[in-house]
Amino acid sequence: MTTPVPSTGYQDLLAQISSTYASGRQQAAQAVNSFLVQTYWQVGQHIVEFEQNGKDRAEYGAGLMHRLSADLRTRHGKGFSRSNLISMRQFYLLYPKSQKPSGFLSWSHYVELIRMDDPLERGFYEQQAIAERWSVPELKRQYASALFLRLAASKDKAGILQLARQGQRVATPEDLLRQPYVFEFLKIPETAQVSETQLETALIENLQHFLLELGKGFTFVGRQYRITVGGTHYRVDLVFYHRILRCFVLIDLKMGDVQHHDIGQMNLYLGYFAKEENTPDDQPPIGIILSRNKDELLVEYATYGMDSQLFVQKYQLYLPDKEELRREIELSLRAAGDAEGVVG
Repeated sequence: MTTPVPSTGYQDLLAQISSTYASGRQQAAQAVNSFLVQTYWQVGQHIVEFEQNGKDRAEYGAGLMHRLSADLRTRHGKGFSRSNLISMRQFYLLYPKSQKPSGFLSWSHYVELIRMDDPLERGFYEQQAIAERWSVPELKRQYASALFLRLAASKDKAGILQLARQGQRVATPEDLLRQPYVFEFLKIPETAQVSETQLETALIENLQHFLLELGKGFTFVGRQYRITVGGTHYRVDLVFYHRILRCFVLIDLKMGDVQHHDIGQMNLYLGYFAKEENTPDDQPPIGIILSRNKDELLVEYATYGMDSQLFVQKYQLYLPDKEELRREIELSLRAAGDAEGVVG
């Protein structure tokens, strides 16, 4: 006869074993992934060193890849297609010994990264993918939406280079901002007529994508968050809490141009949250008005004298023009270079 298992503590035992097993599997998968990345880097190294060891070998070109692919697949099966071998070779060339790849990203991540021609962009997306644990689809989406270019376009030369080396670091309210925000994941045609309520609903229905666009550290608090001031009820479109900055982030959506009273209303929301919602450990709240259009002069005058952290930012429903953004960055870098030359 089987002895009954004591009920006391059994569920804790079951939970401990399950947790240990899940953690072990995750660590094993990460170890295998890291080993695979390093292995492919070494394969690329072998190919490059073979090519460089004599002019006749360098002239093999595409023929070498075809032959290697056929022979390696015969010996080892999948994983050695011609395109994969070309990627391994490029992988080694882009990450020499002094810049070995990180074990935190998968080979699939690096396949996407080595397709990026600009080393500044590549460095940014690698650092950001590691810091925010982007999946491969998330990496693809952020690159397609020109995240690096959008962030870099508003920075000086030093800021652009720092962004490329370290990724985006959130230390101040300004670090949260993106210009413009891109909501192409909603798949709303640019010519479509949608209301603010419909846009808000679409963003909530695509909350995972929306949080990815907002950036690291955002947690969702509520939609149409009601506050009452002097017997009058108001509703903030979207309320988030930022874990890194330790503050509420209030977002209002506007389909047309931002008006001065929209800015005044957001300032009222910020005052309410600072006085009524903040705990002693919270930092002052941040307000972001997202609009299709932005009159810079009106915003400047309407926010004159305000100490609050209130920002008006543009959003668009389609992917940005990468080349236009790239030209802006090149002008910033060139202007900084010219200034350095004059000073020198």
